[in-house]
Amino acid sequence: MNAICKSSSGPLALVARILLAAIFISAGLSKLTGFDGIVGYIASKGLPLPAVLAALTIALEVLGGIAVVIGYKARVAGFLLAGFSVVAAFIFHNFWAVPADQAYIQNIMFMKNLSMAGGLLLLTVFGAGGFSVDAKNKANES
Repeated sequence: MNAICKSSSGPLALVARILLAAIFISAGLSKLTGFDGIVGYIASKGLPLPAVLAALTIALEVLGGIAVVIGYKARVAGFLLAGFSVVAAFIFHNFWAVPADQAYIQNIMFMKNLSMAGGLLLLTVFGAGGFSVDAKNKANES
């Protein structure tokens, strides 16, 4: 089993990065088409400079997601997206402070964000793996 895992680690790492980044890239792109709504939602949470935060969020989600997929500076991108996911969980999915009929879905969304952060922290610790720009750059340095 170890030999099979080792020989397929490059393709599996690529698939894992794609799956991990898909939610960020799609969310960031959808925020572009609904920018005013996102700005309003951020403002409704009492955060300052909602238009700036919305633009920064879009940039982080799209560019960070792409960096994870291609494995470029994947540790940094993973760390930033993990931090973003945790902060977003507490600000936007505070299930403990919503009406009972919303608590269940907000709890799921909160836990989803924490789970994504866990996967991104693994990426931060272990790196992009095979089939990545980072792996190619490391090989070129040797």
